[in-house]
Amino acid sequence: MNAVVLDRFGGVEELAQRLIPVPEVGEDDVLIRVEVAGVASWDAVEREGDYDGVFGTASTFPYVLGWDAAGTVAALGSNVTRFEIGDRVYAATVPVVRGGFYAEYAVVEAEYVAHVPDRLPTEQAGAMAWDALTALSGLELLDLRSDETLMVFGASGGVGHMAVQLARHRGQRVLAVASGDDGVALAKRLGADAVVDGRKDDVLVAASEFAPTGLDAALVTVGGETAERALRAVKHTGRIAWPNGVYPVPATSPGATVSYYDGDRSRSAAERLNAIIATSTFETHVARTFAMEQVRDAHLALREHYVGKLTLRIASHDGTP
Repeated sequence: MNAVVLDRFGGVEELAQRLIPVPEVGEDDVLIRVEVAGVASWDAVEREGDYDGVFGTASTFPYVLGWDAAGTVAALGSNVTRFEIGDRVYAATVPVVRGGFYAEYAVVEAEYVAHVPDRLPTEQAGAMAWDALTALSGLELLDLRSDETLMVFGASGGVGHMAVQLARHRGQRVLAVASGDDGVALAKRLGADAVVDGRKDDVLVAASEFAPTGLDAALVTVGGETAERALRAVKHTGRIAWPNGVYPVPATSPGATVSYYDGDRSRSAAERLNAIIATSTFETHVARTFAMEQVRDAHLALREHYVGKLTLRIASHDGTP
């Protein structure tokens, strides 16, 4: 199969396309023919070798990146009964040890595979899994009532723009802190009650106007001084959800309790996400899609300003690469 591989960690020049074997399918696995793979900031971090050994397993080469994708079921393990060949599916995985989604085929444990909701295009589902499940996990951790206020910091990024939609579905009042005019426009379109540009607006002033007695909670998807300052707007009795891997973490306590967490990619979490998508206008905003042979350009684009997600087109719906 065609795949984008690394023979060693390093810069974008280490990304190369070539033929490698199709991964073996275990009895609890689903083999996915990948159509669209998400391209995310952590892919670049992983490409440079910063995750080497982090997951308790030695890295092996050729190394295939790609944490989330969508496509169709190509083969099933003997224990897997809830999918059929040809089903549209999406999945979240960790590229170590079995390889990621920058390839025509990828194998994933069935526990971490879900059907694509009928109303969601495969192009959007391919970039959704980790970000949407991380957003959902954070909101479930905060457990806000429908009348409470939430600040989504980084609301025009991958996790953030999905969190805005999921929070609005839960009935919460959302103050979105986005980036740039395009980020502000996206957050407004997705239903945020108020939106500010974190690059040029005073977030504390905006938060005070939005929730004069203090925000009930915050979900932070971008770290740094601006985020740390913005968290002062959260009540001391409030809650802050901070996904693991978002850096830098606060240097000083913001007052409210900060809970660091991992996204839940289990079957039950995906089912809860799908139930929301089926009854809402949820979307994954895809800023740019790159062909497989443009993977280096896709990784360079990660350094630029964009809103939503980037994707890599692996194969068309008819199987054409």
